[in-house]
Amino acid sequence: MCGTKSRRCELVVALSIFVLSCATAHAQPQSHRAISRPMPGPPHGPPAGQSAGSAHGPGGQSIRERWLAMPPEARQNFRRNAERWMQMSPEERNVMRQRENLRRQTIQRETDAALRESGLRLNPQERAQFESRYVQERRKVEQALRQQIEAERQKELPALIQQLKKEFQIDQPARSPATKPAESANPKK
Repeated sequence: MCGTKSRRCELVVALSIFVLSCATAHAQPQSHRAISRPMPGPPHGPPAGQSAGSAHGPGGQSIRERWLAMPPEARQNFRRNAERWMQMSPEERNVMRQRENLRRQTIQRETDAALRESGLRLNPQERAQFESRYVQERRKVEQALRQQIEAERQKELPALIQQLKKEFQIDQPARSPATKPAESANPKK
């Protein structure tokens, strides 16, 4: 095994806090999170070794139920991220928190702009639904764009490699196949 019992306990607590944070983030519209959640400061949730209180989040689902509802690749990604988080120094964690807060603020501004551009007049519940759907659909669009970019990159790389190969072969004529020593240069028959 690669860790002690306390290390595993810390990881479980960190995973639990992260799952609860994710569930809360998905359940609440962006505008409410900005009001109810302080920006800077220590991580949210109890310190390691203390009880997290209720094991149920929004919707009455337990952490275990939410975990089991996640697709396997999402669970694996979550584990990797939690392990990375545990390896970070406090300064690195603060930088990550600041980046996440900045990302959320940007998404909130863009969500507000999308709602204004739509011309819709929504009550608070409808607004929360609009914001949630906007964020979901935006995430899908961004994922599709990342996949398109990666596909284009993979198409372009072979030609790039060939071009560089030709350029560097011209610069290094001594390494061309024509200058290899011939096998028949030392005849031993």
